[in-house]
Amino acid sequence: MKLTGRTILITGGSAGIGLAFALKFIELGNLVIVTGRRQTVLDEVKARHPKLHTIQSDVADPAQIAALAAHVKANFPKLDVLMNNAGISLYKNLKSTTADLAGLTVELNVNAGGVMRMTSAFIDLLKANKGTLINVSSALAFVPLPCLPIYCATKAAIHSYTQSLRFQLEETGVEIIELMPPAVKTEMTSDLREDDGITLITTDELVKQSFESFKAGALEIRPGQSKQLAFMRRLAPNFINGQLWKASKKLVPAGANDSKPPRLSYT
Repeated sequence: MKLTGRTILITGGSAGIGLAFALKFIELGNLVIVTGRRQTVLDEVKARHPKLHTIQSDVADPAQIAALAAHVKANFPKLDVLMNNAGISLYKNLKSTTADLAGLTVELNVNAGGVMRMTSAFIDLLKANKGTLINVSSALAFVPLPCLPIYCATKAAIHSYTQSLRFQLEETGVEIIELMPPAVKTEMTSDLREDDGITLITTDELVKQSFESFKAGALEIRPGQSKQLAFMRRLAPNFINGQLWKASKKLVPAGANDSKPPRLSYT
């Protein structure tokens, strides 16, 4: 992946992983646009990092995506990198029925639906500019963390979708990259403890390892523990699934089919 002289759009870029990547891309001399659903947060980020371009947009809302695409195509026609990063994770108890059937698909709508809608909205621009698409899935695409059952299912969906994109776009000149982070030390993962057997890396380490892979031309990037989890999925799936269940069991909400977000939802 070419790392300089790009025009880059990152969804969910006002905090956490998205912001860390945005700042690194700016450091390398790129023009970077980040989106988020909360204008006040975007204003704070812009004040701290004036070189960032910020646009309020919610990947869960098709109308907002359409408006974002129109705005970017008019004002940033050289856009040649889209990083689909925005996501939400909810702890879920699936033991019985729920009255909130719509709530069951919130993560699907944001995580998987957002990636698919954003990709479709910008694919013509990426093709015209021979650009790069980066989809952020997760190590949990390989092995689920059972306290986050629907979140993990969305990441598996993104993994499969990205593979299909790579095939369908193979003759268009669009580079398709999948970034599969392990657990990263952000507000979203503050409930996870390393002594439970889940290794967390910092955003700085994630960015460092990811950019090394970008430079090497990797199309499927598995930083930190992601590589080990993918290997264990093949070698001993029952063992690794059991270990992750043991590590996450206490995070399942007490009430049947209750759901609760980690400390931070999506940006």
